[in-house]
Amino acid sequence: MRIKDVSMMLAGSTLLVTLAATPALADSTSLPAPNTAAVRAVHKTALEQGAPGALTRIDEGYTSYRVATGEADTGAHTTMDTSRRFRAGSVSKTFTAVVLLQLAAEGRVDLDAPANQYLPEPLPDDRITVRHLLSHRSGLYDYTNDMFYNTVPGFEAVRTKVFSYQELIDLSTARPLNNTPGAAYSYSNTNFVVLGQLIEHITGTPIATHYQQRIFTPLRLRNTSYVHPQTTISGSYARGYLRQDDTSLPLVDSTEQTVSWAQSAGAVISNAADLNRFFSALLSGRLLPERQLQDMTTMVPVTADGKQSYGLGLRGRQLSCGTTVYGHTGTVQGYYTYAFTTSDGTRSMTSLANTSNNGTVNATLGATLEASFCGTGAAAAKRTPSTTSTPSFTEDIAPQITRN
Repeated sequence: MRIKDVSMMLAGSTLLVTLAATPALADSTSLPAPNTAAVRAVHKTALEQGAPGALTRIDEGYTSYRVATGEADTGAHTTMDTSRRFRAGSVSKTFTAVVLLQLAAEGRVDLDAPANQYLPEPLPDDRITVRHLLSHRSGLYDYTNDMFYNTVPGFEAVRTKVFSYQELIDLSTARPLNNTPGAAYSYSNTNFVVLGQLIEHITGTPIATHYQQRIFTPLRLRNTSYVHPQTTISGSYARGYLRQDDTSLPLVDSTEQTVSWAQSAGAVISNAADLNRFFSALLSGRLLPERQLQDMTTMVPVTADGKQSYGLGLRGRQLSCGTTVYGHTGTVQGYYTYAFTTSDGTRSMTSLANTSNNGTVNATLGATLEASFCGTGAAAAKRTPSTTSTPSFTEDIAPQITRN
């Protein structure tokens, strides 16, 4: 793609680049334009609350909005930018769900069959179905509650450890079920560890190969990988910083780890562009047949106000402008992620803050959803149809942040 025009607007530290390409995709959602000023404000607040850096990328057709703030590496004082890779945490669950639902479409798995029908070692209750696992309704105890009860000591104990699926499942089944299978939503990493084991058992193929052949390669997700049990992130990446339970102590660099404690529940590495492409492809029907996509997007409320819901490995968020977006959140040591798209995959957004064990930052980062899809804030403006044949992106180049 040739560069047709490049102009720099230094006021406000904004770089505007216009590139030649085909016309942008039609926007069927009629949403307000994204509000990058509101995104910047969210980032600023997250940094004030303890995040070293933050990034948000919004993609719609051939138009991208990119906002990056703070630092990707506090030791080298490297400025954050939106192209950096990071650990996506529980966003990985949607990748695992896609693999499983593709197997269901191939007739290799029945979602309503007992999961024990497909596992090498049985779960403690034959009533747990595959669908229960996908929807967090199995009742299986989340072993991470015990593993990370003391945040940093727990993390350091497993940072370089390599678990088998069964070892993790055994940690869960040593505890009683939270509830009767199918009775209630109860989020548990155990569910998607079981699904990883199930996929590998019935196919004889590692989950990494399924991710690569079924998702990464077809969608050309060149910055997305599953390297378990390797501990490093290749290329340009944001370092992750874990807050200690004693908040007077310094952040712990948690970048290098096996993430073996999560595996198919949380060990995917990606960047914002790839996650936007993935969720856009998923909701627009490029990864699953209609029946399986309908299963995945059949949502059940999981909050009292009904604004948050869960399907099969997929979250739903109802926003103030009336639209519901679909995707997943991610938490892994040093990283918080939000990755969501509209119901037709037209507009997608990924936000990252490179810290964790800081619920205030996580809640704050979630406000980028409103800014990205509803245009909330003083600068919000109703979208008008584009008449140009050239796409554009904006990127805010934030000054380096010095943290005391």
